[in-house]
Amino acid sequence: MFSFLVSFIASALLTLLVIKEGRLHGPALDTDFHGVQKVHAHSVARIGGLSIFLAVGLSACISVWRVPAMTTWMLSLMACSACAFIGGIVEDYTGRVSALRRLILTMIAALLGYYLLDARIDRIDWVADAWPLPYIWLTLPLTILSVAGIANAINIIDGFNGLASVVTICMLLSLGYVALQVNDMFVLVAALMVAGATAGFLIWNYPVGLIFLGDGGAYFIGFMLGELALLLVMRNPQVSTWYAALLLIYPAFETLFSVYRRMFIRGKSPAMPDGIHLHSLIFRRVVQWAVGRKDARALMRRNSLTSPYLWMFSLMAVIPATVFWRYTWVLMLFCCLFIISYVWLYVRIVRFKAPRWMIRHKRN
Repeated sequence: MFSFLVSFIASALLTLLVIKEGRLHGPALDTDFHGVQKVHAHSVARIGGLSIFLAVGLSACISVWRVPAMTTWMLSLMACSACAFIGGIVEDYTGRVSALRRLILTMIAALLGYYLLDARIDRIDWVADAWPLPYIWLTLPLTILSVAGIANAINIIDGFNGLASVVTICMLLSLGYVALQVNDMFVLVAALMVAGATAGFLIWNYPVGLIFLGDGGAYFIGFMLGELALLLVMRNPQVSTWYAALLLIYPAFETLFSVYRRMFIRGKSPAMPDGIHLHSLIFRRVVQWAVGRKDARALMRRNSLTSPYLWMFSLMAVIPATVFWRYTWVLMLFCCLFIISYVWLYVRIVRFKAPRWMIRHKRN
């Protein structure tokens, strides 16, 4: 817990500094209130990822000082993650780094992890056996696409105050728990560092939203999440590969479903942003019944009321993944149940038939 506390305190203080010091975020203020995915009514700094990255870096230095055996692993992990972080933070400041370039930088980060950390997908578990993947022409692209895809997926679900932060904290704590069960101290320490830094940021992001995670924060946390999940599973054969699949299924399936919806249903580019993600639909078609007004205060309240729906939904995957981390057939079953639940819920809300338990009474 030492790593968690150091990261938490450092991140909380650094985030407060960023909020208070206008010179740090002058060009990085989000002042676009009319975009299809915009749900705020005041200018907000979108460089929360800067404080998270610095807090994790500080905690990594302290961890290396306390446990020198981690030096090579920790420095390599931070070097790889910095590559993913840079593309996002530059976009936050300039708005000129395209989604494709950010994705390429994250893929380069995954490529570095492949060689520096030996983080590669070399097997896929099945109910009675495991399929080895011994060929680099198969493992290399699969690894790069998987890690980069998770980083991009976290950026996609980062649509409301506290949404991506709480979801990733739960996933990182799950990684830490399973790492403890298999005595993987590096993954345990790294997961707690990132979870602590994200929690320190969260206290200023939820419920009011004094600062946003930004692309830098989303890509950094997403990369670390994907990389650590991959390292945990591949370094410890007793952990099923379906543990990582179920743990990360909410952001991963949200991304895949969005690509399918944009390309095959709407006939548009998968990179084109829209306002009909599951979290956006819950905001517009479910939470609006709880807050009837349309002023800035009501908009902020609707924003904060949306995230808990998705927190609970993501826990439908995180909890069983954490409990059944070694039982492949159970994890596969829960993966199927989650996908069915997601599609069912999405279709119901799209058709204005949201389940009654989701709709709260409007307050005047």
